[in-house]
Amino acid sequence: MAFTRATGKHRAPSRLTRRGAKAVGIATLATTGVIGSLASPALAADTEAPAADTGLSQVIAIEGDLADRIDAQADAQRHQADAAAKAKAKAEADAKKKAEAKAKKAKAAAAKAKEARESEARAARSAERARLGTFQLPVAGSYVSTGYKSSGSLWSSGSHSGIDFHAASGSSVVAVGAGTVVEAGWGGAYGNNIVLRMTDGTYTQYGHLSSIGVSVGQSVGQGQRIGLSGATGNATGPHLHFEARTTPSYGSDMDPVAYLRAHGVTV
Repeated sequence: MAFTRATGKHRAPSRLTRRGAKAVGIATLATTGVIGSLASPALAADTEAPAADTGLSQVIAIEGDLADRIDAQADAQRHQADAAAKAKAKAEADAKKKAEAKAKKAKAAAAKAKEARESEARAARSAERARLGTFQLPVAGSYVSTGYKSSGSLWSSGSHSGIDFHAASGSSVVAVGAGTVVEAGWGGAYGNNIVLRMTDGTYTQYGHLSSIGVSVGQSVGQGQRIGLSGATGNATGPHLHFEARTTPSYGSDMDPVAYLRAHGVTV
């Protein structure tokens, strides 16, 4: 009985597969010595043909060449990957360096700007202190006509508690420095008088005024007119009585000449 093979269920070995199998088979027989001992002289002569004729060397050569190409391609890919990684690392390092330099520059600029602002603020405060601390004569161009602690019957305490500045009636009387009015009105023996609390915490008093131009609680600046000189109260003629005090009250007086000189006024 004849047997037939179902169509499409089996494939004949490919040419390359058959050739490889044949080559492997021959190589195996040669290794075991079967060919050498059993083959006829004619067969032996046939088998002594170059190995290339069997196809084995050709297959080995192709595989070796392919492996070399794969290795070369892998090496090239590794080199490219390494180069790309190095380039990326360098770019990141450069970017980081630039960012740090930029941040450092910005920080230095901010510090410089802050220092400039602080310097300007200090200068402004210094100028303001100088302005507030700079005094002047209460009557422009005047001079002391009666000194501090002068004795006589004109004063109830027996001595002068301030100094008198020469001033014709109606002369402008100004604040010697910046301050706040704490008293403005009749002061008994002082007549019309004004007491200022200065910015340094001391007090100045202006007496015998013919008129008062400020009110209690008002802030005044250096050189601002506060009244006019006169002869009100216990006075023998027009002049300005000026006192420097540690409190707003009578009896806390200090040397007015030394006080004014300490504030830069030539008396």
